[in-house]
Amino acid sequence: MTIAVLFAAIAGLCAAAAIVEFAGAPRPARRPHGQSSAGGRLGGMTVLLARIARPAAARAAPHDMRSKISAAGAPLGLDARDVMALKGAGALIGVLLALPLVTALPGRLGIVALLCAPGAGFLVPDLALARLARARGARMSREVADVLDLLRVAVQAGLPVSRALAEVGHRCGGLLSDELRATATRLQLGATRDDAFGELVTRCPIASVATLAAAVARADRHGAPLAPALESIAAEARSDQARMLRDEAARAAPKIQLVVALVLVPAVMLLVAAVLVQTLL
Repeated sequence: MTIAVLFAAIAGLCAAAAIVEFAGAPRPARRPHGQSSAGGRLGGMTVLLARIARPAAARAAPHDMRSKISAAGAPLGLDARDVMALKGAGALIGVLLALPLVTALPGRLGIVALLCAPGAGFLVPDLALARLARARGARMSREVADVLDLLRVAVQAGLPVSRALAEVGHRCGGLLSDELRATATRLQLGATRDDAFGELVTRCPIASVATLAAAVARADRHGAPLAPALESIAAEARSDQARMLRDEAARAAPKIQLVVALVLVPAVMLLVAAVLVQTLL
């Protein structure tokens, strides 16, 4: 009962702090067009937890944290300090969840769980960001070939690179098109091409976008034509996509065989057994 009362008190304090923080937090006027709720209640709780734990993040965030957040699409509008606050909160939650296991697990397993839980909770935000980045990269890999073909057509028609990016971004749908449109907006607002395309590469975790940025930089520096490079990058992207589909089909065959062995064969055997039982009776 003592442990239960302690946990109840901690939960009450956290709830009170959350209510106070949530009441004083400014709310956005409206959500941007096309932006989802990002997980609904879970996303709101994550943002709230980050705001509460953010003052405790005294240590500066690692240099690559911003790149990880950008590759994941900046979920819930979090920045590097918010993620570091979430990592600290995850470590604390891991300790609280492991405390009951100290006496419940046999031997020294409880102590091991108590020692490992903070590290596991600290790494959860990193794993979540990596998973979001992989998902974004997979979606962009399916879009990149068509987008680059349209970009090549726009460049061959005589449009400058910034205008071509804007036109392709407006006329196509998808994550990559949105990033191209954002890059065109940065260029129109006065950002240098190195900064704009560097941000594009950071937010698009696929190799084709990095090659595109290198091709644009090479065209600016040496005057090389950009359209042939775009055609080559698009062809390579289609080749990679076809190879990915073949690999997925190859991995699907054993799964199908496993389903046949574990589901269909026992079902047929049950039918045969039912007929035999009925015949014997």
